[in-house]
Amino acid sequence: MLLEGKKIVVTGVLTDASIAFDVARIAQEQGAEIVLTSFGRAMSLTQRIAKRLPSPPDVLELDATSADNLAAVAAELEARWGRVDGVVHAIGFAPASCLGGEIFDAEWADISTAIEVSTYSLKSIATALLPLMQAAGGGSIVGLDFDATQAFPTYNWMGVAKAALESLSRYLARDLGPSKVRCNLIAAGPLRTMAAKSIPGFGQFEDIWTERAPLGWDLSDKEPAAKAVVALLSDWFPATTGEIIHVDGGFHAVGA
Repeated sequence: MLLEGKKIVVTGVLTDASIAFDVARIAQEQGAEIVLTSFGRAMSLTQRIAKRLPSPPDVLELDATSADNLAAVAAELEARWGRVDGVVHAIGFAPASCLGGEIFDAEWADISTAIEVSTYSLKSIATALLPLMQAAGGGSIVGLDFDATQAFPTYNWMGVAKAALESLSRYLARDLGPSKVRCNLIAAGPLRTMAAKSIPGFGQFEDIWTERAPLGWDLSDKEPAAKAVVALLSDWFPATTGEIIHVDGGFHAVGA
């Protein structure tokens, strides 16, 4: 019961193939009370998939690019819980021009969308929910990452957005520290999620990852990454912040 009594906000649950779905499930199994967030056309999908969790949670509408929407969610959570102990940032999106082909293909309008949604949203959510985490005496923000220290095939501007996410997480860790709020990332290996399906040529990741990872890698098993997120949400990492924990079978640590 690592999260017993904790109030956790989980973004990014779209289907039961989402890493965030397994995070939500394990968080509930470990004693947390959770809410999910979604918005727009995805709301109905999230509401449907929420019913598959051990205790179907409410789904709040959250467009992380809307200041008004962020404020409304914060107000709802204050009325509901009075505090927030943890937040899972599992938000990412890039227009088609930002993925596949060459890095030169995308224009700034599309690139800025990728960075706003995939990177800046971490700051936006942290800002909106910080007062509620301060009310809890501190807490934990955990984001989902994909190792940005290398240039991968087809990943292009989403890789750049993830590099910015890694940097942003460190700066947030610096400025959230006085409030006893930790900010960390889980860099998961490639998994067959809905997000992966939107990446042209995703199959190029698959064979090399399973061959090179010292521990091996199961492209369909989201539980290792989800367990790592839950661990960081718990009180068992009280002095860890600004960290990137790789859950990738050890791929990042070895060369060709």
